Amino acid sequence: MPCPEPWYVAAFQRDYLEVYPHRDLESARAEVAYVLARGVAGRVLDLCCGFGRHSLALLERGVDVYGVDLSADLLQHAAELPGPERLAGRLVRGDARRLPFAARSFDGLVNMFSSFGYFGAEGDRRVLDEIARVLRPRGRAVLDLMNPARIRAGLVPASREERDGMTLEERRELVEGGGRVRKRVEIVFADGRRRSWTEDVRLYEPEVLRSAAGSRGLRLERVDGGFDGEPFGPAAERQILHLTKDPESRCE
Repeated sequence: MPCPEPWYVAAFQRDYLEVYPHRDLESARAEVAYVLARGVAGRVLDLCCGFGRHSLALLERGVDVYGVDLSADLLQHAAELPGPERLAGRLVRGDARRLPFAARSFDGLVNMFSSFGYFGAEGDRRVLDEIARVLRPRGRAVLDLMNPARIRAGLVPASREERDGMTLEERRELVEGGGRVRKRVEIVFADGRRRSWTEDVRLYEPEVLRSAAGSRGLRLERVDGGFDGEPFGPAAERQILHLTKDPESRCE
């Protein structure tokens, strides 16, 4: 019997975009404005780029951007963005734990919309290793993560939504003492198709990431609570970490 696909392979298929249509180019443009205003510049990697909405928004602002994602389905969807030829040759398929780029290839890196915490403790450490490896000295990385305190305080155990003939049911739970959040997604599409998957994401506290990143030569400079630059705290909507690679780091 073949082994089941990891959840992060099963989840991020083309119909994922039908379930979450609000994750669009317009919102990406606002988020890109935020990261550029805080020093991300030069040659930039969009890590876990999905269908490339942040990559395109960066390109529109004149940034020399490249994107990488594991999902072939999402990468193919980039052809439906406005002016898709602009991204030609800039989006590649790859694993965040083994990036297909040389050491010190990038001046900046962005990892948007909770795209960290997927691979277990060892796998997540490898992602941090790769971020440190591909960044140049003094390079900047921005990681946009869930706020653990907000998730724990406001978790909705179950929800059901009907939209355009589609029924979406989601069931959520905290596991491992609140260290991870799991979400079971079940969809019935208008044409009768059914699909389901379970998302399982580690909730990282800022201090845990400060220590893990610091041991890799990545200094945590600040944590914001949202894309308006609001302070981080228990009720903040997001946890946005700003990291800078130590100029003396030997991570290669």
